Amino acid sequence: MSNALFEFCCRMGDNTLVLGHRVSEWCGVAPVLEEDIALANTALDLIGQTQLWLGLAGEVEGKGRDADKLAFHRDVWDFRNVLLVEQPNGDFGQTMMRQFLFDQWHVLYLKALMSSSHDQVAAIAEKSVKEVTYHLERSSDTVIGLGDGTEESHARMQKALDRLYPYVGEMFTGDAVDAAMVDQGIAPDPATLRADYDTRLDSVLAEATLTRPESDFAHKGGKTGVRHTEHLGHMLSQMQWLQRAYPDATW
Repeated sequence: MSNALFEFCCRMGDNTLVLGHRVSEWCGVAPVLEEDIALANTALDLIGQTQLWLGLAGEVEGKGRDADKLAFHRDVWDFRNVLLVEQPNGDFGQTMMRQFLFDQWHVLYLKALMSSSHDQVAAIAEKSVKEVTYHLERSSDTVIGLGDGTEESHARMQKALDRLYPYVGEMFTGDAVDAAMVDQGIAPDPATLRADYDTRLDSVLAEATLTRPESDFAHKGGKTGVRHTEHLGHMLSQMQWLQRAYPDATW
């Protein structure tokens, strides 16, 4: 069970780490000052959650690796994040669509984890859900505002949805790790959250006057480490270079 729990914690922490870094790339270059500040705060929230999840992963593993070691000294094939979060920022609309699609799942999953049989998992979920609820409120409002905005903003948001939607299905695809977590009462079967997700998704897209793609094709492989896109490797080369160049350096 400890190996499955380690994998589970890495999945949660890698999701927030990779997305947090992606969002942080907007710092100083966002369209307006308010968005620059909001995106930076979202990134900080996600990195804070990463420290909790990867810290717990290190405890469970019992090999002396802390959150920093797991974040900065693993290679691409060791990461367990879903493919959605490693997708490039693109324009502002694509960034917010990616955020919304993940936030909607994240809130549902964290709320379920608050009832986890594992006290530390439940505590991390309870702390994180407060931040993620705000993330979802903001990303939903932005998707609606841009989708139902000008002709240009609508077209960009529909393009972003068409590009990113094929990565949604992976968040609801279960495997042996998920089954072990269900058996232990630690986490829910991700497939059980899909109906609620789709209902909430359709409600926001309707307000945004956006059309959900008909195909349910789903890219997979990120949460098992079997396959990542080339984007993750490029991102990690920037994120990890200092720690790799100067191992165990301190300020």
